[in-house]
Amino acid sequence: MDKKNVALITGVTGQDGSYLAEFLLDKGYEVHGTIRRSSVDFRERIAHIEGKPNFHLHYADLGDSMSIMQVMSKVRPTEVYNLAAQSHVQVSFDSPEFTCDVDATGVLRILEAIRLCGLTKTCRMYQASTSELYGKVEEVPQNENTPFHPYSPYAVAKQYGFWIVKEYREAYDMFCCSGILFNHESERRGETFVTRKITLAAARIKQGKQEKLFLGNLGSLRDWGYAKDYVECMWLILQHKTPEDFVIATGVQHSVREFCYYAFKHVGIELEFVGEGLDEKGIDKATGKVLIEVSPDFFRPTDVVNLWGDPTKAKAELGWDPNKTSFEQLVKIMVDSDMAKVAAEDAGQRVRTNLAEYLEKGIVK
Repeated sequence: MDKKNVALITGVTGQDGSYLAEFLLDKGYEVHGTIRRSSVDFRERIAHIEGKPNFHLHYADLGDSMSIMQVMSKVRPTEVYNLAAQSHVQVSFDSPEFTCDVDATGVLRILEAIRLCGLTKTCRMYQASTSELYGKVEEVPQNENTPFHPYSPYAVAKQYGFWIVKEYREAYDMFCCSGILFNHESERRGETFVTRKITLAAARIKQGKQEKLFLGNLGSLRDWGYAKDYVECMWLILQHKTPEDFVIATGVQHSVREFCYYAFKHVGIELEFVGEGLDEKGIDKATGKVLIEVSPDFFRPTDVVNLWGDPTKAKAELGWDPNKTSFEQLVKIMVDSDMAKVAAEDAGQRVRTNLAEYLEKGIVK
């Protein structure tokens, strides 16, 4: 294997990491991924590629510099993609210190490992940054020159990560860049994120497994893209002739309310929204039943409400197409996946129930 095609992905078991690993393997890369030691092993997203000869896993943790150094020294990658993070905004309010250690200092540990292993001239590094840097937005849409105004512990930690990458680029002449990722979703998105919460609820309500969905601010505006498309842009950033930072976004904005509308529409339920603020409700037009309500429990201490990316630079300089998958197509992909998931869970539960009954009656032993 030509060493110019060796990639190290932190956070390989996550949504983006799994898609990126697939993408790089298809391009002939030797791909190494890091996972954390845990009593519970979450590898569902990469189970289908674990047996491939060019895919390798290593234990490491962004909170442990020695583990990062050991993997970096052993693999000696030519491309590093730092996708590992505590990536949930709400969790960052509950665990600000942990978020800072991983999302801020963790980036420094990666950069130092590259530097101390003597890889500054042979290794390129991509840092997964975030649109949350813009936070309390100062202009719309946001591009690479828009001022940052982070509005959560997560965003503040990520801002340190962004600036320390820029510092190492200038101080040590390293090829290290940040992709300022706007919201990107997929059927592999974690179930605690609002988009999966919506698509799962649509599937469960349609199949009679859930009565109602509770959400926060339905008017929050986001620029939603498909994660599978976005990993290509990450790769293109590291193939660029010079190390630069890029906004990764679709340039199209939608509200949480719209996401709900299209998700429920795809399962055959047309929603009508009535009321405002905490009193807003999503009602099934056919039955008059309230399916969506707003709960103050899901409002954050400080909330970002208007994220909208401008991908002009990525399109012009990288030749990246941000609109391969439309918003409606993205919602459909996620809903179809969750409809199948809920149906499979229901079938599995029936099997377990039947087996328990058979055991109780002595039909099977």
